[in-house]
Amino acid sequence: MDFFERLSGVFFNPRKTFEGLADKPTWPGMLIVVLVILVTYTLVVSPYTRHDQLQMMKESVKLKERVGEERYNQQLRSLEGPVTTAQIVQTAVFTPLWFVVAALLQALILLMMGRFVTSQGTFKQVFSALVHASLINVLLGNALRLGLIFVRKSTLQTSTSLTVLFPRMEVMSTASIILSQVDVFQLWMFGILAFGLSAAFKVDLKKSLFISYSVWVLKALANIAISLVGMSFIR
Repeated sequence: MDFFERLSGVFFNPRKTFEGLADKPTWPGMLIVVLVILVTYTLVVSPYTRHDQLQMMKESVKLKERVGEERYNQQLRSLEGPVTTAQIVQTAVFTPLWFVVAALLQALILLMMGRFVTSQGTFKQVFSALVHASLINVLLGNALRLGLIFVRKSTLQTSTSLTVLFPRMEVMSTASIILSQVDVFQLWMFGILAFGLSAAFKVDLKKSLFISYSVWVLKALANIAISLVGMSFIR
């Protein structure tokens, strides 16, 4: 199965695609595609992200008190000014690095959970399946989010999660942070990933779905905790 067959197979024939990956796990080419999409998306939406951050900072008295007036003003000037070459380079470096570290950690957790039900499967098989499944969220999910951001001119309340059902909900509220983790493309991604785990671990789909969505729950809880800590500095 060549690169383009795997690329289309993730969306149109996932069972056969992930069975092929289990027999011959490969990930470098697809990882490059995923990282390029991520960096491109981050750079394209950065003007809207910076604007939203600027508005949030201006409305946060607590943040000014916490970091000090001088540093607060420096951050404001940085967000009000044009994007610098250094900031672009930083995005191009740290966005892929963060994704790779997170993917390696998730693959390790998936493998460890799989060991409770089987001795089959290797880290390479799991990581390969995870990278390919990530296309669901990174490609399709970000494409839809990008369209919404262009229409609304903001990244706030621009989501493919349950928060769309509550348009008047405060973005920085605890309820919004929790609901934002229930994202349709994340759920789709981890559902597709179960095909890869089933093929790698040689277990039935029910067991692999349980493993996959258990890791999704852990990931969601970690994101909620990080967001709540971050919001505590500005609310």
